[in-house]
Amino acid sequence: MNFGAKKLLCLLVLSPTICSGSKILVVPVDGSHWINMEVILQELHSRGHDITVLRSAKSWYIPSNSSIYTSIDVRMLEDEADMTYYNRMLLDVIECRKYPTFIRTFCQQHLITSMLAKGHDILARAAASTLDDQVLMKKLQDPKFDLMLTDPGLSIGVLLGGYLKLPMVFNVRWINTGEGHLTIAPSPVSYVPVSGSELTDQMDFKERVMNMLHFLRSVVEQYFIINPAYSDLFQRHFPPGTDLVSLQHAADIWLLRADFVFEFPRPTMPNVVYIGGFQCKEAKPLPADLEAFMQSSGEHGVVVMSLGTLVSALSQEVTEAIAAAFAQLPQKVIWQFVGEKPSSLGNNTLLVKWLPQKDLLGHPKTRAFVAHGGTNGMYEAIYHGIPVVGLPLLFDQFDNLLRLKVRGAARVVEARSLTKENFLEALTDVIETPSYRENIQRLSKLHRDKPMSPMDTAIFWIEYVIRNKGAGHLKSAGFSLPWYSYFCLDVAAFIVAVTGTFIWALFFMCRILCCRRSRRKTKAE
Repeated sequence: MNFGAKKLLCLLVLSPTICSGSKILVVPVDGSHWINMEVILQELHSRGHDITVLRSAKSWYIPSNSSIYTSIDVRMLEDEADMTYYNRMLLDVIECRKYPTFIRTFCQQHLITSMLAKGHDILARAAASTLDDQVLMKKLQDPKFDLMLTDPGLSIGVLLGGYLKLPMVFNVRWINTGEGHLTIAPSPVSYVPVSGSELTDQMDFKERVMNMLHFLRSVVEQYFIINPAYSDLFQRHFPPGTDLVSLQHAADIWLLRADFVFEFPRPTMPNVVYIGGFQCKEAKPLPADLEAFMQSSGEHGVVVMSLGTLVSALSQEVTEAIAAAFAQLPQKVIWQFVGEKPSSLGNNTLLVKWLPQKDLLGHPKTRAFVAHGGTNGMYEAIYHGIPVVGLPLLFDQFDNLLRLKVRGAARVVEARSLTKENFLEALTDVIETPSYRENIQRLSKLHRDKPMSPMDTAIFWIEYVIRNKGAGHLKSAGFSLPWYSYFCLDVAAFIVAVTGTFIWALFFMCRILCCRRSRRKTKAE
């Protein structure tokens, strides 16, 4: 049955409010974030929705031609940036990792701050060129879209959604200066670690001081580096008092790519919906050549290694050490690798430019996953119950792997200090110690034990916003309060003033009474 017939059958059998296609404008983020958006778009398309995607003409991963959406080229970050930037940044991060924990986390955040400053300047110019293009804006206004679906990791979708006054749904993990919760939900720094701090929710006094400093840094970053980049844009195109944070707070639903099986427990908000691991699926059969390789591993099994989409290669010294360690294993190894073939590569290791990661992790022969710690890979490892040897390189990867490490499901090896010996020891420990597999399989069981799958949850709330033209009843009134009212500083000042006045009045009355009594006593004498 073709798509048109399916849609007709749906219209005849089910409620029109469920099946009728809505017009959805999508502004994704390139790279691994696109993987997260694309799986949602595929599901929305299968339900009959009409999807329009805004992309850069120089996009790295988002194709211009697709059977599930129509694309429109606009200026984006990719027009003035390139993927090699991340490889250059990796070298700077490795230098930062040489310092003690307190210093290195701030060193890394300084690198990210510099990147954000440049990135938001580019995004502000790109957004201004889009809003100033009357032909393009007419093209976006005429279809009368029902919804803006965007990843607010980059700001263009938020700005366009606010300008077009569309109901907005975020597909979000990272935003502004850190993890999405830090923008939308109360985040007490006493037990909620700030992104990049490499702390857990169990902090001693020194760690709480460190966390507070990271929080203050994020505030400075938001209001003195990010917001000023858009000041001219807001003055020309938005009502007075509007800024990037206020537009983000106006989003109806935040589909947060998180699960408290992985994240530390913390406060949340009514319009935050958790869809962590929504991209995970049961493993499909492997291509014949890969299946033959897996089966050839015998009882020892296979180790899978992948370092994500943006970092193409490690230094030659590190790759040689990794290859030499792999060669010592009784297991077979499948390694997603780009670059010059290591001279120390063993006969047990297969190098591939691309691998079906989800299907390999779900294969019964897989014993361990060597990963950089990206969010997608961590949830796929949890979903399939595969222990991890972490090799964090950039951004949130250090925090992500820390979360698995404290749960006893991962070992972490630093790229700056990686040797054949310590990498081999970590691999052997994870493969041969039963607790790693037991712990991550326990997380897998918890992650899967839900009344509704994360993907079905995401689709329900997207269509909920479309049906009800928003979800304003879930938005907190706290976002409309000035900061001094939010923290009740005006109330505290009033109570202090009243209390002070009462104490002063009481003191003044006592002084008057004492003086009168003293005068009477003097006259009597």
